[in-house]
Amino acid sequence: MIKVMVVDDQDLVRDGIAMILDGQPDIEVVAQAVDGADAIRQAAAILDLAVVLMDVRMPVMDGIEATRRLAGGPRVLILTTFDLDEYVYDALRAGASGFLLKRSSRDELINAVRVIAAGDALLAPPVTRRLIDRFADTGLDPAVVARLDVLTAREREVLVLVAKGNSNAEIAAGLHLTEHTVKTHVSRMLAKTGLRDRVQAVILAYDAGLVSAGQR
Repeated sequence: MIKVMVVDDQDLVRDGIAMILDGQPDIEVVAQAVDGADAIRQAAAILDLAVVLMDVRMPVMDGIEATRRLAGGPRVLILTTFDLDEYVYDALRAGASGFLLKRSSRDELINAVRVIAAGDALLAPPVTRRLIDRFADTGLDPAVVARLDVLTAREREVLVLVAKGNSNAEIAAGLHLTEHTVKTHVSRMLAKTGLRDRVQAVILAYDAGLVSAGQR
């Protein structure tokens, strides 16, 4: 059973999301919170909380700060109204595992929770590209670049392709590898760099200058 918390300051939004998710046999909404501070308080008392659906703009404590404080705990899926919301990129930096537009369909919402709970990142390439192109840092941090020294040439190549929004299947086709081999390279790349998922890999690649804004 996937235990979920829904965090949003709008009652109708919270209740609507909770109703949809609770109707699934493998998902249980165990808590609802009205702001980030409320989410942190409740999360501390919930055993095996898997996913937090987090709104960004809320009173008392916003979703970005709450995401930062939940780092290392449940995985966070950011809920946003606009796919180019500047706060979304900040939330990804804070440790979120992906984001979902509030206008997404019922099936997209359910799938997003399952994907995040399974340990993957919800990365929609077209939207992610626009976010990165608009908000990526241009300066190189030596500490960030140093994290890449542990990667093999192939792992670095895979990182670049991940940062460009390619799926494992697309990477496999481009490098003439099996999809299983690509998955292995991605897993090793994440483990070596201490990254949690593909979202953080995208950010690392841009911060390290491996990929430039606008590059495809």
